[in-house]
Amino acid sequence: MSKIANMEFVLDNTDLQILELMQDNARISNVDMAKKLDMAPSAVLERVKKLEQKKVILHHTTVINPIALGQKLLAFIFIRASDGMGCSVTGPLLAKIPEVQEVHNIAGDDCYLVKVRVADSASLIDLMRTKFAKIPNVLSTKTTIVLETVKEEQKITIPVPVTTLVSKK
Repeated sequence: MSKIANMEFVLDNTDLQILELMQDNARISNVDMAKKLDMAPSAVLERVKKLEQKKVILHHTTVINPIALGQKLLAFIFIRASDGMGCSVTGPLLAKIPEVQEVHNIAGDDCYLVKVRVADSASLIDLMRTKFAKIPNVLSTKTTIVLETVKEEQKITIPVPVTTLVSKK
């Protein structure tokens, strides 16, 4: 992801409108987008492909209710690692663990903030003892268990020029 973070993207208003529409509904058809944008479906398709090629659109995903799959416990774990800044070994090892949803290299006393989802506290203990404990550079962890989620989404705020979205029904 660091290579992408250093890239510069040039996006026009139409690109921003497409991103807003797709972020609200990744399954929106080119025909429906074309109607809303007053464009030809082929032009919309071409723009979407360019946004994918430029790595503006990274992938399309389905958001699943974790409770439906028995993953009722959400926790954030601060991890201190011996490989310190840049942590080239620990981060990739954490990212390979299926229960780990996010791995962030952070500033401060700890090296990482990790988001995990598991079934219950026993599963969290098992995850910590069997998977995290096998990572040689982990020095310490601090775990925060989420009691209630007020907001959780992956939406990115689209910059201002998108105000001209035409809603045709």
